[in-house]
Order: sequence, then C-alpha cells, then structure tokens
Amino acid sequence: MLRRSVAPVWHAMCAFRAAASRACEAPLTGVMDSRIQTCTWADISIRGGRAGVKRFWRPLILAVVAGVLYASVLVGLIRQWHYDANYSHGFLVPVFVGYLIWRKREALASLRSRPSLFGLFVVLGALGILVIGQTGAELFLTRISLWGTILGLLLYFWGRATLRALAFPLCFLLLMIPLPGLVHSQIVFPLQLLASQLATVCLEGVNVVPILREGNLLILSNYTIQVVEACSGIRSLMSLVTLGIGYSYLAERNLVIRALLVLAMIPVAIVSNGIRVVGTALLTYYWGVQMAEGFFHSFSGWVIFLVATILLLGLHAALVSVRRFLQPKSEK
Repeated sequence: MLRRSVAPVWHAMCAFRAAASRACEAPLTGVMDSRIQTCTWADISIRGGRAGVKRFWRPLILAVVAGVLYASVLVGLIRQWHYDANYSHGFLVPVFVGYLIWRKREALASLRSRPSLFGLFVVLGALGILVIGQTGAELFLTRISLWGTILGLLLYFWGRATLRALAFPLCFLLLMIPLPGLVHSQIVFPLQLLASQLATVCLEGVNVVPILREGNLLILSNYTIQVVEACSGIRSLMSLVTLGIGYSYLAERNLVIRALLVLAMIPVAIVSNGIRVVGTALLTYYWGVQMAEGFFHSFSGWVIFLVATILLLGLHAALVSVRRFLQPKSEK
C-alpha cells in the first residue's frame, strides 16, 4: 500500500525534475544569470508581446506539471470549501490574491528577473512534504506542500525581489488552507464554552429567561440548547479575521493600526456569536425551537457579518482620528 501511494508522487517528481532540467540550461550556480533565463513580469504584460509569450513557456510547463501533481489536493481543498461552512471563505482567497497581484502588475513589470536555483530546492522540499502527507493521510501537509511549491517556482523563475514584492499575497494565500484537525478541535471547544458563558451572563443580566448552564448546555425551563460546533463561532472567527487582514492591507499603511484592526476582529467575532446564542435562546423560550432553527439561524449569520464589517470601518476611522490627534503639528 505504501508503494501504491508513493508511486504517483515519485513519477510526478521525476517528470518535474526532467522538465526542470529542460527549462534550465544554466550552470548550477547560486543565482542564475537573468540573461540565461529571461522571463520577466514584463513578458507577461501586453508590452511583452509575442516574444514574451514564447519566453513564458518554461514556467508554464512546470506549472502544468505541478497542477497535475497536486490535482487531488486541489480537488479535496475545493470540496472542503464547499461542504465545510467554516472554510467557505476559501473560495474568495485566491480571487483576492489574484486581485492583489494585478494591482502590483506595474511594480512587478519593473523588477529585474534574477532566477534563483534555491527555488528548485524549495520545490523539492515541498514535494517531499507532499510524499509524507500522502503516506500519512495528513491533508494539512499536502496543502502546505502546494503553497511551498508555489513559492519555490516563483523563486526559481523570478527570484527574491519578486518573492518580496508578493510577500503579503503569498502569506494571505495560507488563509485558504483549513486548520489541522487537532488545532481545529483545540479552538472549537473553548469557543463553545465561551459562547455558552456569554449567553448565560446576558440572559441572567436581563432576568427575562430562567437559565442554567452545564458546560456547553443551556438549560431552559422548556428546552435544552446545546451550543454545538456550528454555534461555536469558529465560522465567524475565520471569516472576520480574513476580512480584517484583507481590509487592513488595502486601506491602511500604518502597521500598528493594521494589527489593531485584525486583532479587534477576534473579540468582535466572539461577542457577536454570544449575542447570536442569546437570540436563539430567547426565540426558543418564547416561540419554540422551530423558530430558532429556521430563518433566524441563517439570517442572523449575515446580520453578524454586516455588523462586524460596520464595526471594522468605524474602528478604522476612530484609530485614524486618534493618530491624527496624537501626531505632532510639525508632521501634519
């Protein structure tokens, strides 16, 4: 069984190595001369013309080989985005990364291509991780391997300057990869308890519903609500943190404000999910579980996301105002 699982990867690695040897005719030096392998970002743009397209076939060959090699990984990743609502934002991550790269197209076109042989070793290391992940049936390793292969190919064909220019889009691409199962479970259960505690404190504070909490169970007089994984808030946490990272990068240059905007999304997601559980408990107590599990359960998720987005915009405006107030007059 081990031979059967490793054999496809081994054949693909051999094909990749053969394609790499055909693509690179330069001597094995630390950094290859850009005159030997002239494939600049300007070649991809319109200014590159037909000659640029011809020079682009080498990266294209290796990209196709990598696509074939990681076909099963990509299919599994897309399938999880579709069926696991906690990571449904994964569909938008590559689209957003493509937009970020498009925004940088002029800067990338002006960079001089200095291909690095070290990128080939990064690719080979990523393929080794792929073999380990497929042998041990560890999805997270195979998906991280895909990301590493992308980094290695960029470094191999375009060099460190391009990798630095694309640092944020490449790091943002990691948000499309679901967390490992062990890490996911370690986060979800504390979130379930926290949502239960917040809901209990709120309901006891308003004193309109008799409630008793046992772990993640909310015991009402007429029904017992279990705060399951779907109600833990992990979905809101992942999507709002992703939103915060993307928005802060586009809308703010100050690193401190960027960090504050992203960190603020964590308590916003937790508190908003606790309020959602409170609404579920109130509807269950007064109108029955059918009302709580129907339209409200789906609609409240969109309301929370909308409110969190408004809070993000408001917090950004407030932080900018504070920065301007504290800024010395000589710098204004």
